[in-house]
Amino acid sequence: MRIAVLASGQGTNFARLLGAAKSGEIGPAEIALLAVDRPCPALEIAREEGLAEYSAVAREVGFAEWERGLLARAQECGVDALVLAGFMRILSPAIVGCFPQRILNVHPSLLPAFAGRDAIGQALRYGVRVTGVTVHLVDETLDGGPIVLQEALTVDLGAPEEDLARRIHALEHRLLPQAVRLMAEGRLIVEDRQVKIMEG
Repeated sequence: MRIAVLASGQGTNFARLLGAAKSGEIGPAEIALLAVDRPCPALEIAREEGLAEYSAVAREVGFAEWERGLLARAQECGVDALVLAGFMRILSPAIVGCFPQRILNVHPSLLPAFAGRDAIGQALRYGVRVTGVTVHLVDETLDGGPIVLQEALTVDLGAPEEDLARRIHALEHRLLPQAVRLMAEGRLIVEDRQVKIMEG
């Protein structure tokens, strides 16, 4: 399975997936393309690795045009699936329809709690004792697709947000490659919103 990773930020999950691909951790999955919607460090990582890229500033060209460019580049690269790794936009139904149940997103909360932006800050302001990370299949809703993997961690009350963010990111780096491998191996079966993981 050839994968395009979509990113908007620092690229730590993208870098983690590249490392996982090199080590065989994501099984038959291959990172074939990085797509970004703004200038960001993830793009520099891709260029250092000599990876195919799709780079356009969505705010300038319009997101519909950005998506058209993504589809064209993904087709050129033989992409079978998408992985959102810190991608800060909602994909259109047209894109979701092109990759049915083959788009993964990692989100820094225990969905359905704290969907959308600033999930870590949302959780802290709400005063939760437990938060975590969710990897889910993308549908046409905001962070509302079927859950593939989810893991909790306790919140250290009084600790700075940066500490919680660091722990969340470490958990993301562990769960996202696992989910990519499961998808690439064809082990995810969706029935009535519930994702069943088949034995490997």
